[in-house]
Amino acid sequence: MGQRRDQGHNNYLRFPPNNNPVTDVTSTDLTCNVNGLNPSATGTVSIPAGATLTIEWHQHDQRTGEDPISGGHKGPVLVYIAKAPSTAASFNGQGAVWTKIYQSGLLNPSSQQWATDIVNTNSGKHSVTIPASLPAGEYLVRAEIIALHVAQSYPGAQFYIGCAQVKITGGGSANPPKVALPGAYKASDPGITVNIYNNLQSYTFPGPAVWSG
Repeated sequence: MGQRRDQGHNNYLRFPPNNNPVTDVTSTDLTCNVNGLNPSATGTVSIPAGATLTIEWHQHDQRTGEDPISGGHKGPVLVYIAKAPSTAASFNGQGAVWTKIYQSGLLNPSSQQWATDIVNTNSGKHSVTIPASLPAGEYLVRAEIIALHVAQSYPGAQFYIGCAQVKITGGGSANPPKVALPGAYKASDPGITVNIYNNLQSYTFPGPAVWSG
């Protein structure tokens, strides 16, 4: 059995100043949210390659009393990872450095169940497996929710982003495909400018395909 450990409240995260969304896909705020490019003293957590990382979301800085994500904020959940040249704390995540390792979107077209609904059911949590073949070193893990409730025109989609600083131990020698964020998303992408209230039957994720390792 693997070990489960709660790493505490807002630890190892580049914490944004508020819960306002990013709406400009060309902004450097798309990387790690507002102020997310700055060197961070938040600390870096060590995890083994192949581990399961659980990310927890809340619309405000509290765990109880409200839905983790406002119920009307429907949309996908995506996770990317980027290897730092040296330390995660000094890495700004710019350029073609990001590999997508997870995505979940429209799960049930008939009931219009989205990945965000599952996050709410799970008390704000979703999990992702860190590919075992990633090389050892320090990384940024970028988790993202795209709320599509007002995405019929651009700018409208709301990007909620959090970056965690991790040190991966063990691992392999994989060299996964990489994209830039900002850079990989366009305003015209069908997963960014979309009417989710018109009997949507499938969802097209923005960005690259998931790399499974």
